[in-house]
Amino acid sequence: MAEEAQWEGIEGAIEDPEEVRVIFAALDSFLQYSKATHYTCTHQRRQAFYALPEVHWKRLAAAPFNYLETLDKVDDAIDTNAELAKAIVRASLPAFTNVQPQPGQEHVLPPQWAGRSKHSDIDKARSTLRQFYRDWSAEGAVEREACYGPVMRALQEERTKRGSSDPLQVLVPGAGLGRLVFDLCLNGYQVEGNEISYHQLLASAYILNLCPAAGQHTIHPWIHTFSNHQTRANHLRGYAVPDIHCATELERAHQENRTTGSMAMSAADFLCLYSDPDHKESYDAVATVFFLDTAPNLIRYLETIFWCLRPGGILINNGPLLWHFENNAPGSRDADGDTDTSGIADPGNFELTDDEVMALVESIGFQVEKRETGLYAPYIHDPDSMLSTTYRTSFWVARKPL
Repeated sequence: MAEEAQWEGIEGAIEDPEEVRVIFAALDSFLQYSKATHYTCTHQRRQAFYALPEVHWKRLAAAPFNYLETLDKVDDAIDTNAELAKAIVRASLPAFTNVQPQPGQEHVLPPQWAGRSKHSDIDKARSTLRQFYRDWSAEGAVEREACYGPVMRALQEERTKRGSSDPLQVLVPGAGLGRLVFDLCLNGYQVEGNEISYHQLLASAYILNLCPAAGQHTIHPWIHTFSNHQTRANHLRGYAVPDIHCATELERAHQENRTTGSMAMSAADFLCLYSDPDHKESYDAVATVFFLDTAPNLIRYLETIFWCLRPGGILINNGPLLWHFENNAPGSRDADGDTDTSGIADPGNFELTDDEVMALVESIGFQVEKRETGLYAPYIHDPDSMLSTTYRTSFWVARKPL
């Protein structure tokens, strides 16, 4: 990636032992993805299959069902997904260890961290791999347009309205795999993404900086469940990722004399980092996509956004209200018995309706300039599935007064 847009990863010595644990749990979970998924997706199904009456399983093993062949193909798809997971680890190891993996060398974590990831960590690795369909496949463009398109257009309107040659400074909290951050950079904005999940950070660092080519990997996002597939071909379908090579796209823009911006990524809790004095009135816009509902305390989120926006700056939001901490308040125990430290761990949480969120936005001091509700927004959605779950998002633009 071009020098001004490259994110070098997470550097420097890490003194917090809990942060070290989280990083290596994320790395290990990518390595454990294959073993865990083979067990849940195919091994257990083979056991259940052979528990059937012999006359039944033999019928299903023959054409046109070929059920055992289907399980073999799912195993192959898991292995293909795992290649992307291993590439993420291979790219990440030098940043956190003295390990410099050589081509063909087994991916090895320091002994004290190998095999330490838990069920919840592996679930996050699986979810991260599936998210490549949304952010970095050609077929995911429909989802990106639905979720990122309104934000991109609102920023373009703001840029046109201001008429300044200076690029807008844009903050994207909850940046995930970094596609919105990259697309904004490619379109001339100075963008800073923020993400707290090391699964997402490690994966985005690889795809943005170190993936050697477009279409380098294939992801099979629908193999983890056997329900609601119309055909096996759809169940097993693979998608090439990434659909673009970031460095190539930036170079093409430069050759065509298109103005590009810059990009940075912070690995930190949004509230802790952006409420400090150094970030006061630092951004012209904050873009929140599927982010506000991750707040246990939305007041803290909105106050922090208000703090770091310059006077006259805008908050652009597009997302649902799937409150992440509903029935699982910060500080509670997760499925592995650990204390949940994701996000800000302040005591207490609450959930609001969309109308109440808008009232809260105004009570913080924002002036709502635009609002649309019920926007169609699929999220890692199989368009050929027999089950359709689609968000109807709330999109709005609110300005901090001068």
